[in-house]
Amino acid sequence: MMKTRINPPDLFDSRQYGFSQVVVAEGRRTVYCSGQVAWDENEDIGAPGDLGEQTRRSLENVGRAVAAAGGSLRDVVSLRIYIAGDHIRDTRAVREALLATFEADARPATTWIGVTALANPDFVIEIEAIAVLD
Repeated sequence: MMKTRINPPDLFDSRQYGFSQVVVAEGRRTVYCSGQVAWDENEDIGAPGDLGEQTRRSLENVGRAVAAAGGSLRDVVSLRIYIAGDHIRDTRAVREALLATFEADARPATTWIGVTALANPDFVIEIEAIAVLD
């Protein structure tokens, strides 16, 4: 399986924010993960209103979902991140979680989207992932 991260010099340096501008992936299986939130298996959110903690927990759940399909976070090629309400202004919390989760040579292409609300009023972030496996 081949994954190439591309960060063209004529685009802003997204790596400092925890993602790549472009990911080219070749593999035999593509994994599409539903949006992951901070809930654990008991539907405990852990930190209502805390974007940083919910981002970390959501990314851990992305890792669990990809692992269930036989992959790892290194196989994630794309993220779509939905951030509720005014939390979209707290780019630091999301950036720090992305930098802590993805190794420098394995950062996915990523889009951050501000939304009015998510499925539960306690959710402040939801993260969808696409991974490509051998």
